[in-house]
Amino acid sequence: MQETKEVIMIRFLRKLMNLNMWGGKHTEEKNLLKALPKHLRGEKVTDEAMKELYKLEFLSSKPSTGELHISLNSRKKKEICEFLEKHKS
Repeated sequence: MQETKEVIMIRFLRKLMNLNMWGGKHTEEKNLLKALPKHLRGEKVTDEAMKELYKLEFLSSKPSTGELHISLNSRKKKEICEFLEKHKS
């Protein structure tokens, strides 16, 4: 089964929520990719999902220790929860 962009976005959001990565608490972007099966890492649809999350302002980024670190945007908490509720399976 081919993963859709929305399914990948949900995986990313759930991973960050489970790790409680809101606001000032952040992790390397490559750690977020661990939420996906290996065959999807580096795929175009994965990059599109990540870009869409930035576009919706669900993710905040910050350069740290030479890598890009990301966290959930705490100002968009309500919208993030609504997005996940809307796409609940």
